[in-house]
Amino acid sequence: MIDAAVGYQCPECVREGSRSVRKATTLLGGERRENTNLVTKVLIGINALVWLAITFSGSNEIEERLFLLKQAIISNGELGGVLTGEWYRVLTATFTHTAIWHIGLNMLVLWILGSQLEPVLGRWRFVTLYLLSGLGGSAASLLGLADNQASLGASGAVFGLFGALFIVARRFGADTSFIVGILAINVIIGFTVPSIDWRAHLGGLVTGAVLALVFVHAPRKHRTAFGLGASVLVFVVIVAVAALFVA
Repeated sequence: MIDAAVGYQCPECVREGSRSVRKATTLLGGERRENTNLVTKVLIGINALVWLAITFSGSNEIEERLFLLKQAIISNGELGGVLTGEWYRVLTATFTHTAIWHIGLNMLVLWILGSQLEPVLGRWRFVTLYLLSGLGGSAASLLGLADNQASLGASGAVFGLFGALFIVARRFGADTSFIVGILAINVIIGFTVPSIDWRAHLGGLVTGAVLALVFVHAPRKHRTAFGLGASVLVFVVIVAVAALFVA
């Protein structure tokens, strides 16, 4: 028997009651949890671990294996890059940072935006949004990447979160002027500072905004199906852009 507020209950009764109780969700379908930003913490942890491995490795080998490269001669004399078949770089580059200010700024923004979006969208939508925004940024970056030029960082994924936050804020009728202002400043900086990969920012922003549009406005009864379908479609488009780059 199990202690109850009044008397006792049999285990079978408790299990049957649990099955009949629906889980609480947000207006956009995210499941209400005690640890509302677990995925955000995990993503920050992965980025931090990669940065620590690069920083304390004592060589350039790790970072050169993770950078987004079209094609380049790396330190061991080999030819590396996407055009040599190293497609994993499209993803690994989004978790790669070398400068402490770079990872510090990206992770701070990820923490702020992730803590807002993850509870509302739910874990699987949020992690899908983040990863596909990063891939979209990498695909856009490839279109303008020159030989022996590298691109790295979580900025594409972070810009995707900015785009998603704008869509979510509009859905709830919140003031979006602050988000627009931040994006405008970053776009100007991206076009004026040569070392910033503005294509990755723009690709991530568009990807995140498109996905968020579907997540936010999908019919309630078919929210999961619409979300999965949109995610697959966006992934196919990203692959097509990458294939265009190869061609």
